Formats: sequence, C-alpha cells, structure tokens
Amino acid sequence: MTGHFRTLVLISALMGLFMAVGYLIGGEGGMFVAFLIAAGTNLFAYWNGDRLVLSMYGAREVDETTAPELVGVVRELAGRAGLPMPRVYIVESEQPNAFATGRSPEHAAVAATTGILRILTRDELAGVLGHELTHVRNRDSMTMTIAATIAGAIGMLAHFAFFFGGARSEDERGSPFGAVGAIAMMILAPLAATLVQLAISRGREFEADRGGAEISGNPLGLASALAKLEAGAQALPNLQAEQHPATAHLFIVNPLSGEGMQSLFSTHPSTEQRIARLQAMAAAFGEGPHRTSVPTWTAPQHRPQSSGTVPSAGSAPHHPGPWD
Repeated sequence: MTGHFRTLVLISALMGLFMAVGYLIGGEGGMFVAFLIAAGTNLFAYWNGDRLVLSMYGAREVDETTAPELVGVVRELAGRAGLPMPRVYIVESEQPNAFATGRSPEHAAVAATTGILRILTRDELAGVLGHELTHVRNRDSMTMTIAATIAGAIGMLAHFAFFFGGARSEDERGSPFGAVGAIAMMILAPLAATLVQLAISRGREFEADRGGAEISGNPLGLASALAKLEAGAQALPNLQAEQHPATAHLFIVNPLSGEGMQSLFSTHPSTEQRIARLQAMAAAFGEGPHRTSVPTWTAPQHRPQSSGTVPSAGSAPHHPGPWD
C-alpha cells in the first residue's frame, strides 16, 4: 500500500504542477489544448504500444511447442497471480533482459531475450517473470501513461510559451514572477515533471520486485537474477534499446549503456537497492544467508535444457538450477 500511495502522491503532484504551470504560462485555454494533445498522443501509445514495442524489438511469439519451458513457467506464475495467460515472446538479443507490455491483463505480453534464457536458473527466471506479471497485475502501463500524459502536457505548454510567447500578458496573468520568472518556469517546469515521472517509474519497479518475489515464492531467486542481469546489461549492448531509449523503462533492468547507477534521471532504482530489499524480504521469510553480489560477467556458453516446477511460496532457493 505504501508504494501505491507514493505513486498516487507523485501523480497528484504532477497534476498540481500542470495546473499551476498551465495557468501561469498558457491560461485556461492553453492548458486545455496542451492536455488534449498530450492525452491523444499517449492514448494512442497506450492502445497500440504493445504492438509497436514488440515490433521494434523483432519479438517472435512462442507457445508450448516452440518454447515449452518458458511458456510453462509463465503459465504457472500467471495462475498463481490470478491473471489470464499472457502472450509470450522471445527477443533475439544477447543482453539478458525482459519486459512486459499491454494495456490490461487481458491484452498483456511478456517478452524475454535469448540472453536471459541462457544464463538464469529456473528459480531466477521465475522471479523475473513474476516481476513482469506484477507490472501487468498492477496495470503499470496505465499508471505510466497517466504520468506521461501529464508530463507531456507540461512540456507542451512550455513549447507553446517558447514559440508563441505564452497565452497572456503579465498583467492578465497577475503573475508575481515577472518575465524572468515566466522564462524560468518554461525551462524548469518540464524538468520537474520529468523528474516526478521518473520517480514514479522507479517506485513501480520496487513494487514489481516485491510482487515478483511473492508470486515466485523466492526473493533470493529474483535477487540473484537482478545481479546477473545488471552485470550482463553493463557488458552487452542492446542495440534496439539504444535506438529507442523511450522504451527503457519497460525492461526489468536498464538496457541502456552508461545508465547503470541510480540517479534522478534513471528510469530504474539502483540494482544494489533492489537486491537489498529482496534480501530483507528473504530474511523475513526465514531463508537464512542472503548475500547476493553483482557477479563478474561471463559470456553464456549454453542454452536451458530442462524444466521442473516453480518453487512454492516461501521455499528456499537452490543453486545451481536445472537450466544451469
């Protein structure tokens, strides 16, 4: 509940910023036009984003015949989470990563790269897929669309003000800031909106980690997976993500080069922070030693070969797994 409340507070802050900036820069008419344009753009992305993203990454759909292990894990975890079975895709990329997309649980898709299937045990993969299914269950695509709409409207107002001189004169605005303040608002307001939007994205990642650990029943499995994925993402480029950086927030770890550490401008929390939270969660489950460090990257040498069952909730992780 804390994470959801934090998201609500941040979205409320975005809306308040939009109203304040809109009134000072664009007036009521400018606010309305900017919001409509931003809403239209993001609603199109919301309804069509899954097809666009899957196409960008050349994802191919798989089933029990073509990828029985992967689809089997997704099916079992979706059942645990009370979700309809999503479509499952594989992306040809050596960088180990995964993402979920779709406007609702009924229209969801889960994608994993070939790299992630080569290096994770089944327990680790279950944690990653549980993370992605939590995004689906929490309707995070809708949350991020709302945030993007408001932030985009603020940016639109700033562009209107820059190119068209704003909607009203200083006297009509009654603004206490004067011309210098108005210019500062044009520059700082979109920046502030972007920071809030990224903070929402980081918060949703923390919530998805918690949900993924609960669905898979194995916080340490997800922690171990995050350590491997962070090392892999730093060592191996994702060329599609570099070409489409706006999609970076979809992935379980940041796929962009040079973006590994946490900052105000990161779409993801630091992996160390995420692992620490999962370790604390595992300790609460009574799983014993729970230290997981980021490993040195080793190039994958083989593919997964066999499958078992996803561990039950609260079960201790075992390594190596059947896919090692």
